[in-house]
Amino acid sequence: MIYYLVTQILKTGDKFGFLRVLTYITVRSILAFGSALLISILAGPYVINKLSELKIGQSIRKITKEGSPDLFAIHKGKSGTPTMGGLLIIVSFLIPVLLLCNLKTGKIQLLIVLTILLGLIGFGDDYKKLIRKDARGLSPKYKIIGQLLVGFLLGLYIYVSNLPVNYYYKGVTGYTYLLVPFFKDVYPNLGIFFILFAMLVIVASSNAVNLTDGLDGLAIGVTIITILPYIIISYLVGRIDFAKYLIVPYIPNSGEITIFLSAMSGAGLGFLWFNSHPAQIFMGDTGSLTIGGLLGTVAILLKQELLLIFIGGIFVIEALSVIIQVLSYKITGKRVFRMSPLHHHYEMGGMAESKIIMRFYIVSVLLALFGLSLLKLR
Repeated sequence: MIYYLVTQILKTGDKFGFLRVLTYITVRSILAFGSALLISILAGPYVINKLSELKIGQSIRKITKEGSPDLFAIHKGKSGTPTMGGLLIIVSFLIPVLLLCNLKTGKIQLLIVLTILLGLIGFGDDYKKLIRKDARGLSPKYKIIGQLLVGFLLGLYIYVSNLPVNYYYKGVTGYTYLLVPFFKDVYPNLGIFFILFAMLVIVASSNAVNLTDGLDGLAIGVTIITILPYIIISYLVGRIDFAKYLIVPYIPNSGEITIFLSAMSGAGLGFLWFNSHPAQIFMGDTGSLTIGGLLGTVAILLKQELLLIFIGGIFVIEALSVIIQVLSYKITGKRVFRMSPLHHHYEMGGMAESKIIMRFYIVSVLLALFGLSLLKLR
């Protein structure tokens, strides 16, 4: 809205030329980050108090294993901590997005719609668990169906809308081509199967973040670290000079995604203020499913889907630990890890929660830097 007003004012002449600075992507990104951070920090105490009044608190499962620490004993003090804090994150970054982004840009419109749809899926699960007091929440089947539907809508929109993208490689055009890390001249074309690929990315990324959300500040901290490289990428691929130099797709208007991601990171940092150990609030599925799905969506829109495997490596590792654990137990009757996801494996080994979180942050930073370097190492 602010962006629209500024552009209209600038059309009247040079009298208000100083307002032109508010059309710059870098300036709007900084403003989006700062305003989202401020909204999150200022609104946080009110949201926490309101959720506490409504008795929307986290329940802690009692899981024990002979010879290992009792996780229930470790985490029982968190019982009743306000959750569904994902609402705080979503509102905190959507307000700056609505104010500062060019809302006529199709990619921003798509991201806003998907934010709402993913948020509704997560909210539905939290609502059943916390307000309807149904410990099962939404059944996994319905959550997966919802995520598949979001992925289908995303893939179909991209497939039929013919969004502009320039790969600078002969014969390659359109969003259905994939950019493969380590190779500068390999562009497999998925064709109509791109829709299925988009569905897979959304389901995988959404659930991977959800599985990581098990320790204070872990999921949101890793999310912020994962977002930062994509902020850089979205800016680079939106400039034809940088895109040519790096031999990556040039994607017009992707600079608006820079603003969207900056707002997300600001809202996430503000949430981390309250979610850091010991947490005053948890994000719940409302936050984790939404954030995960948006990371996958951004990776698709920037044509860096496979790069998310490296940049968001912690999420991948956490999800793989669950898959490996389930398969191993079903096939051999034995568990590979003390408990999955992986962060609980270390907890069961006696490692302090704060140390696990910090080490996961460190690994996430290293993976993010490695993933970012792959833009040039092709």
